[in-house]
Amino acid sequence: QGHLEESGGGSVQTGGSLTVSCAASGAVYGRCMGWFRQAPGQEREAVASIRMGHGTILYADSVQGRFTISQDSPKKTTYLQMNSLKPEDTAVYYCAAGSVVAPYRPCVLSAAEFDYWGQGTQVTVSS
Repeated sequence: QGHLEESGGGSVQTGGSLTVSCAASGAVYGRCMGWFRQAPGQEREAVASIRMGHGTILYADSVQGRFTISQDSPKKTTYLQMNSLKPEDTAVYYCAAGSVVAPYRPCVLSAAEFDYWGQGTQVTVSS
């Protein structure tokens, strides 16, 4: 297994933007990569997923139209650009990596799709 390291979290006011990054070690081409979040007292929630390389992208309904997941395969890095942030987006954001899958096969927005995780980065949105 490789290592995932998130960066870019922080604090922002309602309506603001942040971008979090996930740098991976080891081979990632063809793997499912995902972003999840967990707010205090709540279960971990899937946010977005992408297949590294030719990737189908999925978003949770709660972030559709506001968040954008993207990839830089040579840099083994995925990004989650978050716009129009709301206080309910406050959470620890985790990057996750799964198995190699066929091109354009969607990466299911479920923790079961992913095998290893980063340690998370805090995003706080104040009203």
